[in-house]
Formats: sequence, C-alpha cells, structure tokens
Amino acid sequence: MCNRYVTPTEAEIERLWHIGNRNQPRWWEAAVHPRAAGPFIRGYDIGRELVVGQWALIPHFAKSAKLPYQTNNARSEELASKASYRQPWQRGQRCIMPAMSFDEPCWETGRNVWWQFQRSDGAPWGLAGLWNAWTDPATGEVLESYTMLTINADAHPLMRRMHKPDPKKSATAQDKRSVIPIELNDVDWWLTGSVEEASSLLRLAPEDILDTKPIEVPSLGGANVITQQALW
Repeated sequence: MCNRYVTPTEAEIERLWHIGNRNQPRWWEAAVHPRAAGPFIRGYDIGRELVVGQWALIPHFAKSAKLPYQTNNARSEELASKASYRQPWQRGQRCIMPAMSFDEPCWETGRNVWWQFQRSDGAPWGLAGLWNAWTDPATGEVLESYTMLTINADAHPLMRRMHKPDPKKSATAQDKRSVIPIELNDVDWWLTGSVEEASSLLRLAPEDILDTKPIEVPSLGGANVITQQALW
C-alpha cells in the first residue's frame, strides 16, 4: 500500500481540477506521509473545493484523533462493510487526492527498493479517496481527514511486482494493492455520482500510463522537503 506521495502546487491543483475560491488557508508539505496534512478535492452543492486534512481517516466512532491502527489506505472491496469507511462511502464523501507522483516498495531484489510512479503524459494523478469530518468530543474541534483507496493488483503486469510477497500465499493470491486513478472526465461522477456510478470507476491504471523508476528516498526533514501553501 502507498505510504508516500508528492502533491502538485496549489495553483496546479486549482487549474487542472477547476477549483474556485473555496480554499482553506493552510500549509502542507509537498511530500505527504501518513498522518501528515495533505490536500484533497471534494464536491459541494455548487462546485468543488480544495481542503487540507490529515492523511489517515478519523472514523466517526473514534474517541481520539490518535488512532492505534492505520487508516491512510482503505481496501475498496471493504468500503461498504468496514466500520471505519462504511458511513463516508454510503454518504458519498468521496474525494480526489492530487499527486504528481506516488511511491511503492519493490522487493524483487530481496530488499526494499522504492519506485516512483508518475503519469506518462506528465499530468498529475487524481487518486480516489474518502474524506470525513470528525468532531473531538473533548474540545468540539472539527478535524478533516481522508484515506487513499486501493484495489487488488495481483493480475496487473506492473503493480503486482510491488510490495513484499507473503510467503504464506500463492503467487496468484497475494492481494498486492494499487492506488485507483480517477481521470479528469470522470471527476464529477466520482465526487457527486451515486454509489453505483462511483463503484464503476474502481479500476486499475492501464500499464501504458505508468512511468516508473527506482528512486533514492530522502529522509524526513531533509533539504528535499518542499513546502506548499494553500491560500484563499
């Protein structure tokens, strides 16, 4: 599952996804890691808005924002049944996660080698996600958060090569996971369509749009960490 991605600038997000002036004045780091702040796009009654929230969805039943388990990735096959994601999925709280690239680990050499995935056309990715707004019962503070949806990639010629193999499972039943891209023509369907319409968009990226290579990953807080600002 994906645990790191790099966002476009605010200007690039606004231009590509036609965001109006409903933007939150918040900062985020370009390289987003689980439980850090990142941007996401959601629909509202008359358009789209850019929001900044935690990349790790806080479910409605949480007693605290600090969860003892990971919610930055969500299996799309479990959205209708898993307690953490069932309400946002049923309510249509779907979002787009803008990404210039995302990273996945490849273990074909017997060790973790990070690969970076970009689009072959040079455009940013619009990755499928779910969002939630959680109210802290102690303070009344409302926290925005989101999760990245994934789909089984055991049959994908490239994505099945990612992640550490499970020695207890056969080669055809590894449950290798992949992000889910939402193309620009499908954004409105994803953000505002019915559950059935959204479900039809849960599919793997074609191999020919994936541009990938092994990379060296900088340490957190190093010189390669870029800061973006989201403005009104």
